[in-house]
Amino acid sequence: MTYSQLPPIGNLQASKQRLHYCAQQNLLKHAVAVEFGGLGTTFQELVAAHFELGKYCQDTGLILSINAHLWGAIFPLLRYGTAAQQQTWLPALLTGDLLAGHAITEPQAGSDIHLLSTQATQTESGFILNGHKRFITNAPIADVMVVYAVLDNKLSAFIIKADDLGANFTDTPHVTGCATATMGDIILQDCLIPLERQLGKIGAGNMMIQSALELERAFIFAGINGIMHWQLQQIIKYSRERRVENTHLGSKQAISHKIADMQLRLDSSKLWVNECARLKDTNKRISLVSAQTKLFASEAFLQSSLDAVHIMGASGLIAANKISTLVQDAMASRLFSGSSEIQKNMIAALLGTGTGYKSKS
Repeated sequence: MTYSQLPPIGNLQASKQRLHYCAQQNLLKHAVAVEFGGLGTTFQELVAAHFELGKYCQDTGLILSINAHLWGAIFPLLRYGTAAQQQTWLPALLTGDLLAGHAITEPQAGSDIHLLSTQATQTESGFILNGHKRFITNAPIADVMVVYAVLDNKLSAFIIKADDLGANFTDTPHVTGCATATMGDIILQDCLIPLERQLGKIGAGNMMIQSALELERAFIFAGINGIMHWQLQQIIKYSRERRVENTHLGSKQAISHKIADMQLRLDSSKLWVNECARLKDTNKRISLVSAQTKLFASEAFLQSSLDAVHIMGASGLIAANKISTLVQDAMASRLFSGSSEIQKNMIAALLGTGTGYKSKS
């Protein structure tokens, strides 16, 4: 598949056009059954398609936007939506006619979802939501969002449209890492929605968030691995062409060893993502392996990005050089979908130890 017609990076409208273009290439339909409007392909085919996109676009923000749309909206609807909700929302989400994501983080609550304070109140005609969400991927360009709020002290999910009265999807604050992902705040002030916009059961919010983030951790690096492949090829080319002491830079062991490590990290990251896909395609659980994948891949991306700049020297710091911007993107990758420290906590807990373990003694 070629992405030669992918619109160039630009303003918010350009970001929206880039997502629409990816939808036209069926990137939003992988691993979705034909009966829902998907391609009926496997997760392994999804991984392969996203890898090719990453190689071509080198745009971490676009990869992040696609994954927020997939795991934050499409897959929660597939798993928790009613038949009526699936018929209402999935066709347009799969074609990209509607752009979406999910809104979890708040100004005072990130990884600890028990601190979320956005409130929902049920009335005879629907739900009234009040709250403030922050750093929400796709917020400025989204048509709809899955928003998590507390209803009767139970975390629950709701479908909010950008044009709902009392809903404000903003384009601030601006971030530097993954800048093209168009993050923003969502402010809800007496936002009234109909009863049929509750997604999943009341109180199922915690489970739904964990399910969405588990998939995001597992597969967001499918596309970023493609970017890491491009990054490595650029560094290999540079090491061959750059002359130092009458020989090419790559002949220096300090440089060649860094390049070897970059290849090792890339191949290992691909193996982790492919293992997640294999397990999903065979209906196996991925709770542990998705956390391991996210932890390893994000740390690998950061170290390889730092090594790439180190090898290129001052040229790697030129603002127009994508090698430079990938460092900021890699820093962001350690944070989204749960920081590296959170992944370690989860891995320890799933192994039966860590802070969550309570001794019987």
